[in-house]
Amino acid sequence: MPDPTGDFSPTIRRRRLSEELKQLRSTAGLTLEQAAKKLEWSRAKIANIETGKRLRPYVTDIGLLLDIYGVTDPERREALFELTRQSRVKGWWTRYSDFAGAYFGFEAEASSIATYQVGAIPGLLQTSDYAVASSQASLTPTNDIERVVDARKRRQRILDQKKPPRLWAIIDEAALARPATAAEPEVMRKQIRHLVEAAERPNIAVQVLPFSTGLHAGTGGPFVLLDFPDPIDRPVVYLETRHQGLYLETPEQIADYRDVLGHLQDTALSPAESAAHLDRLID
Repeated sequence: MPDPTGDFSPTIRRRRLSEELKQLRSTAGLTLEQAAKKLEWSRAKIANIETGKRLRPYVTDIGLLLDIYGVTDPERREALFELTRQSRVKGWWTRYSDFAGAYFGFEAEASSIATYQVGAIPGLLQTSDYAVASSQASLTPTNDIERVVDARKRRQRILDQKKPPRLWAIIDEAALARPATAAEPEVMRKQIRHLVEAAERPNIAVQVLPFSTGLHAGTGGPFVLLDFPDPIDRPVVYLETRHQGLYLETPEQIADYRDVLGHLQDTALSPAESAAHLDRLID
């Protein structure tokens, strides 16, 4: 299978296909049970296609679904078949499936990424040396550290695309005050310098949330809010854990985290003030 380079994400295509099929079934006035009966399939098979649990659906199966949903327009059918083919491609992150969940797939096609981080620098803005130190601190097995760092560098390529996503990073001062490693203070100095340089890009904004703000809206913990260019692709909030992470997608959850993000943006130092603050840390 080809290796996507940022033009599309199989994860997003699979999610979009599921949404399209659910809408078509609803428009056709069919329940899951009725659709399954027409095709002599199990209800679970159609449900798994609609929820994305069937990770690599067959074009032939999609064709049969379109038949019973009354989709006859050749262009419409071919567009959905192509969406199916793209959803079957293995993303580059599958090479790191033992520690990389679906998040990399969402990130690969996001048009906007807003992140609030407390204990560490956001992965998209980490230097290689900082990534090594971060992996070691999180008790990553020594044999896996190089692969973790490689995956992090591969993720960062989205920032160099022709149409890169808008990245808004709010970083708690705690992540900047704590050295990456006590033995090598230069690692943190280079990391902060990298943040300053990254923030000079037109698509990247960095804000520092200083200790002086006291308690704030982000005390619930770090998060990432991702938006996508196609309206059918709903926004996602990602909460990282040691095991794959948690995804929030309901309108209420998204609205809640947008509100938190807005409060943090208003509370943190402005991008210009943050750049000056980071410059002082380098000195």
